[in-house]
Amino acid sequence: MARDRLNRSAKGPGQRQLRVSELLRKALADVFLRVGVEDPALSGVVITVSEITVSPDLRQATAFIMPLGGGSQADVVAALERHKKFLRGEVAKRVSLKFMPAIGFKLDETFDESDRIGSLLRTPKVARDIGPDQS
Repeated sequence: MARDRLNRSAKGPGQRQLRVSELLRKALADVFLRVGVEDPALSGVVITVSEITVSPDLRQATAFIMPLGGGSQADVVAALERHKKFLRGEVAKRVSLKFMPAIGFKLDETFDESDRIGSLLRTPKVARDIGPDQS
């Protein structure tokens, strides 16, 4: 039985983790939209919550965010980390869970990585290796 549980977790997040992740993502986005956080680093900054990952025991959550509209990205993440207890409380008001996960914040770098890969694919060396356009 324990072996089956280990194998399932090795395959990726379970249905329960995904459901809780999406509930938390929507609730956190709602908090940013409706409540906001009083901090100079966050004034005038729109924050997009692209994804939240939750640990298998649902006790830890990591919110991947992308700040828009100016400000240093590192300062925005630091400000959110300073106010994570307040944000956790606001999310708890919107989501009914037995235990509210502790929320940490990280900068979502997938957009930057996508741009980097796109620019690599457009370089002449890679275009030469790919060959002429087949379309």
